[in-house]
Amino acid sequence: MPAPSFPTLVNALAARRVETARGIRIASVLFITVLTAAAAQISIPLPFTAVPLTLQPMVVLLGALALGSRLGTASQILYLVAGIAGLPVFAASAALPPGPLRLLGPTGGYLMAYPFAAFLTGYLAERGFDRRYLTSVLAMLAGLLVIYTAGVTWLGLFARATNDTPPGMGAAFLTGVYPFIIPDLIKLAIAAGLVPALWHLLRPSD
Repeated sequence: MPAPSFPTLVNALAARRVETARGIRIASVLFITVLTAAAAQISIPLPFTAVPLTLQPMVVLLGALALGSRLGTASQILYLVAGIAGLPVFAASAALPPGPLRLLGPTGGYLMAYPFAAFLTGYLAERGFDRRYLTSVLAMLAGLLVIYTAGVTWLGLFARATNDTPPGMGAAFLTGVYPFIIPDLIKLAIAAGLVPALWHLLRPSD
């Protein structure tokens, strides 16, 4: 028996404006795409790794929580397409390759995981995980795990965080996971409350 499906926040808003529902969904996808690109520009380089600390993972997951699986995935595919096309949407960095080559560099695994992470978090949102804080945390954690798994696998098998970084998964964890996990969990804990709060504001008029 399939799990019940719930409307996401964006779909609930679109349902209230039937005549502009399609426009609301398109605008929401574009907004999250632009927000992902903007979050990439707020980056903190670290001296021991080419992987910068950015706000992107939280934007990807928060956007998916509000958009759902299909629209959330679309927003991140659009973001990657913009980067491949040469638009300045990736984090500014002298150490990382520009344009489409960024996907082949040390951060390529993280970037290519965004659509998959958005799909999973959005899928859980469509199962009602976006309605409460704790379940929103779980949905975003699931997406974050996808990003980390792809990112560290890419670092361990196909790229290195620096020219001096030894090959292997151990070095990949040291340069691509351990420095980021605490900051990302803190950001996730803060961001996860946003969508449930918006649902709470919508309920009185439901």
